[in-house]
Amino acid sequence: MQIPSSTRPRLPKEYGILEEKKDSGLLPWSRLDDRVSSARNYLIHTTRSDGRPHVEPVWGIWVNGHLYFSTSPKSVSGLNLSARNSIAVHLESGDDVVILEGKAEPVTDRELLSRLDEAYFAKYAYHLPAEDGSVYSLGHRVVFSWVEQDFVGSATKYVFQT
Repeated sequence: MQIPSSTRPRLPKEYGILEEKKDSGLLPWSRLDDRVSSARNYLIHTTRSDGRPHVEPVWGIWVNGHLYFSTSPKSVSGLNLSARNSIAVHLESGDDVVILEGKAEPVTDRELLSRLDEAYFAKYAYHLPAEDGSVYSLGHRVVFSWVEQDFVGSATKYVFQT
């Protein structure tokens, strides 16, 4: 798994984000990895054809640094993703924040789907839906994380090489 570079997010000066000093206050990727892996629900944010946002909670699994989730291709989220695959995913907490941004792609590899189903069943005691095109992989490009109690010192932006 590729470990991303980390920096401070670019926010307006009035947010008070502390200047970045060598490894000072930036959250380690391993912490984020643990948070995403242990989360039960993931809020996926997609965009409708008229530009309106759509948010839906889904179950997912974090395998080798990639988020896999399921939604029917016939659902609002599935229809949105088939037209515009840009997506943001947010964990439920506003106090210990993780936001992933990238592109969602359907998973079609049967061997991979079988391995994902095992991990999904171990987590939820439920099998991944068998409907073709219902399992997606998030190819995250940018990830944000912070701890609300120390927002100005912990705000971290992780960037992946494309």
